[in-house]
Amino acid sequence: MKRRLKKEKAGTAWRAQPGDGGLYTLEVFIISGPMTEAFARKNKVISRTTQICADQTLEDLHQAIFDALDREDEHVYEFQVGGKGPMDPKAREYVLPMEMGDPFGDEKPAGKVTRTTIGSLELKADDVFGYWFDFGDDWWHQINVVAIEGKAPRGKYPKVIKRVGENPPQYVDWDEEGAE
Repeated sequence: MKRRLKKEKAGTAWRAQPGDGGLYTLEVFIISGPMTEAFARKNKVISRTTQICADQTLEDLHQAIFDALDREDEHVYEFQVGGKGPMDPKAREYVLPMEMGDPFGDEKPAGKVTRTTIGSLELKADDVFGYWFDFGDDWWHQINVVAIEGKAPRGKYPKVIKRVGENPPQYVDWDEEGAE
């Protein structure tokens, strides 16, 4: 039985609070990135469902996604939270410490992925947020908050609990596209 934590005073939404041991179940979908047409036809949906604790960071979530998709090379990434989904210009951006400050605009990031915990994001079930990996190849992901439960059972988190579709190669061999 799933149990949401601490009812907010002003509303009816149930949210986990930082430090209360909440367990978040997140569905991570690849919504765009460099894949061959043949691969995309065979894998119409690519998702990984992950569980992560409220006191773990966005950096921990990135590493879980990175590992779950069998990526090889680290790249710059960010999370966008509080908008209507990935690529929403109104969303709060959480970035790597070296990326603090936007050289092209006046916008300041909301925080650093190394310090921002999942529980501090004020997420609730059915929220959607974005994850952008590799600003050159533009791997875009949509993350759906499936559930927020009580204290996490014993075990190692984050952990992948469901996989749909194959892992796309991080770097596409475009010469193979013609051969398929």
